[in-house]
Amino acid sequence: MRAIEITRPGGPEVLEWHEVPDPHVERGDVLIDVAASAVNRADVMQRQGFYDPPPGSSPYPGLEVSGVVTEVGEDVEHFKPGDEVCALLGGGGYAERVAVPWQQVMPVPDKVSLREAAGLPEVACTVWSNVFMTGRLRRGETLLVHGGASGIGTFAVQLAEALGSYVVTTVGSAAKADRVRELGADEVVNYREEDFADKVKADVILDIMGAKYLAGNVRALRTGGRLVIIGMQGGRKAEIDLGALLTKRASVHGTTLRARSVDEKGVIVRSVVDNVWPLVGAGAVRPVVYAEVPMSEAAQAHRMLDSGEHVGKILLVR
Repeated sequence: MRAIEITRPGGPEVLEWHEVPDPHVERGDVLIDVAASAVNRADVMQRQGFYDPPPGSSPYPGLEVSGVVTEVGEDVEHFKPGDEVCALLGGGGYAERVAVPWQQVMPVPDKVSLREAAGLPEVACTVWSNVFMTGRLRRGETLLVHGGASGIGTFAVQLAEALGSYVVTTVGSAAKADRVRELGADEVVNYREEDFADKVKADVILDIMGAKYLAGNVRALRTGGRLVIIGMQGGRKAEIDLGALLTKRASVHGTTLRARSVDEKGVIVRSVVDNVWPLVGAGAVRPVVYAEVPMSEAAQAHRMLDSGEHVGKILLVR
């Protein structure tokens, strides 16, 4: 088969479309003929040499795919050849075929095309597990989402709005502010012009920035609030005012999805299928696709992501 290899740490130009060995199908694996994958910030970090795949995962980038099942291992449940599916991966999505544990595979939701479905697994599992399973966001509470125009942001805005929360998000331009309002954001803060911590009081905060926003996030939490940190785009280390945290009886959670065990991912995937897929099928939550790029031209897609101009997901299609 062919796949995108990272030939050395560096910029988008290090991504090359090569002939590589076919994936090996284990007893519990589903083999998927890939229709599309999607670009995530973790892929960029892996390309730069900062984020290696978990042990046992494919060395090729790509945390999600959609496609058609062509083979199943002896211990696979629920799936058979010919099924149209999407899947959450530890790696290997930038390829013509990928083998993935069946627990991480999901049916394509109703009213979503096979290609579009490639942009759902990572954002749906990230948002559902962090905002609702860990952050315990409830109807009527306020969610603050940083990076509302990103793939995760656009999905979080829609899902929280559909489930009855008040949604605030940060963006970096007026055009992005208009777009996230169209998706259901109740309030938008342009972080280039305003300090979100002066304007927002939130019950749950979903943060991709890490150190740079830590102090502001604590200020923005309501009493009993939950801060969930899923990224470090603004740095790894910062001081925290424990007095403010204690006074608010607030909590800080740091989580990742990629390195979790197959069983842990399976729990999240099944919960997403049960709770989120019906909303997607009903049209209340939709994948937001910024562009479709041929998989062999993954470098172009990474340049789009690096530019920061996109809203939603960038897909790699075959």
